[in-house]
Amino acid sequence: MPPPNSLLLLAVLLAASPHALAQQPPAAAACTPQERDALLAFKQGITISSDAAGLLASWRRKEDCCRWRGVRCSNRTGHVVALNLRGQELAGEISPSLLSLPHLEHLDLSSNSLVGPAGSIPEFLGSLRNLRCLNLSGMPFSGEVPPHLGNLSKLHYLDLSSYANVYSEDLSWLTRLPLLRFLSLIFVDLSMVSDWAHAVNALPLRSLHLEGCSLKSANQSLPHSNLTTTLEVLNLGVNKFDQPVASCWFWNLTRLKRLYLDYNNGGLYGPFPDALGGMVSLQELSFSAGRNTMSMASAHLKNLCNLRFLYLDNCFSNGFEAERLPQCSSSSNKLQELRLSGNQLTGPLADWMGHRTSLVILDLGFNKITGPIPEVIGRFTDLKALYLFGNHLTGHVPPEIRNLANLTWLDLSENHLNGLITEQHLHGLKSLQHVILSHNQLEIVVDSEWVPPFRLQEARFASCQMGPLFPAWLKWQVDLTHLDISSTRITDRFPDWFSSSFSKVTYLDISNNRISGALPKNMGNMSLGALYSSSNNISGRIPQLPRNLGTLDI
Repeated sequence: MPPPNSLLLLAVLLAASPHALAQQPPAAAACTPQERDALLAFKQGITISSDAAGLLASWRRKEDCCRWRGVRCSNRTGHVVALNLRGQELAGEISPSLLSLPHLEHLDLSSNSLVGPAGSIPEFLGSLRNLRCLNLSGMPFSGEVPPHLGNLSKLHYLDLSSYANVYSEDLSWLTRLPLLRFLSLIFVDLSMVSDWAHAVNALPLRSLHLEGCSLKSANQSLPHSNLTTTLEVLNLGVNKFDQPVASCWFWNLTRLKRLYLDYNNGGLYGPFPDALGGMVSLQELSFSAGRNTMSMASAHLKNLCNLRFLYLDNCFSNGFEAERLPQCSSSSNKLQELRLSGNQLTGPLADWMGHRTSLVILDLGFNKITGPIPEVIGRFTDLKALYLFGNHLTGHVPPEIRNLANLTWLDLSENHLNGLITEQHLHGLKSLQHVILSHNQLEIVVDSEWVPPFRLQEARFASCQMGPLFPAWLKWQVDLTHLDISSTRITDRFPDWFSSSFSKVTYLDISNNRISGALPKNMGNMSLGALYSSSNNISGRIPQLPRNLGTLDI
């Protein structure tokens, strides 16, 4: 799931307070002694700091605080207008000395371990009435969101995203923020707020993120909504909705560009509404469900040619035909990521690929797709990830796959593919990091002198034929962490490069072969956490094994 829109934050800052980010010219006014002392008092409240970037080290009494790192001042008046301490690994208590910065417009303390009294969000922040941007995300707060934040009537941007124990029982204070454009309350517990939709619909929001808020319903009746003409991003994923998907209130938001409703406890069900077909501004649609209880008419996606990301994993139980995907010309097609795993899709793979050569990620795993991998795969040169595992694909892997120079992840496992995989298939895959071909009838035949152009992190070839000799080309894969060459008909001995080339491997499965001889003597230097070597002809004494080895099957 994408994070809240940082571009919007930048736009808000530039529009609301351009002087807050401007570079200080030599003649810029110096900060006032009162505001310098306020910042030093704030620094005193920080009890633990790695201060890796040396940010607070620049905060010295004899220096102009407008030149301190993380501090921005008005060039004209010298007043502190911005304090940005994001991600500085600071810990301690947020000092009320910040109230002595009455001109502060931008406050970003996110991704630190700073808290208010008793670990809460400080109520006094509601008195910084000139704030236009407040970012307290990723902080270890606990307790209730203070309604005092409703006093910040100039606020454009508010991010209270939490991963701790923050909650709110009343969001009516939001209605006092008439300028708010961005709101993120990710993982703030809103389970007791029944009128949340009315509160947010009173605002002129462009971006709303309420992921993981334990919301129970999205079928409120809203006679009037400010969001109809403003909202572009809506994230309601990981909630507890249990209702027909067509009953949700947001289908009239025709300006939406990004809509996320992933993993709502599998609680959204039934057909998508016809209104979806009119949301032609949509660029990202994510409904990964987890409980196949939805259906979609053929017209719903047909004209959504601005879609760049379409995620509909585990949505449909009655199938979903390729003809229901956006039907756009090659020139107007913008689709970059298509994820349709776990939907019982049928038909030839070629139909699902179509002419969508702009795809960067194609995930059709765990379906019932048939036929061969078409040679046209070689034209999908933007692909970085290709997931076709768990289908009914047959035939050979076409050598044209070598044209996918940007491919980092290839998973063709659990199909009925057969034939050879040679250097002709692999020599162009210079970006490949993960290759998973397990449980096919494939034969990997590569010259012993061949040096691959890629550096794999994961290689899984279980039940493919790689033997009888130990695959010599693997000695170049020194970045491997996961290697499965079980049941690959290897009858060789361990090569002398085994321990050194596989020194980073944490998971190794070489079982069900006929590997002979002793285990390598220097295995103790490997990083293995799991080793499966049963059903071989290994003999001799067991050498010293890696200290982190937790699973051993010999």
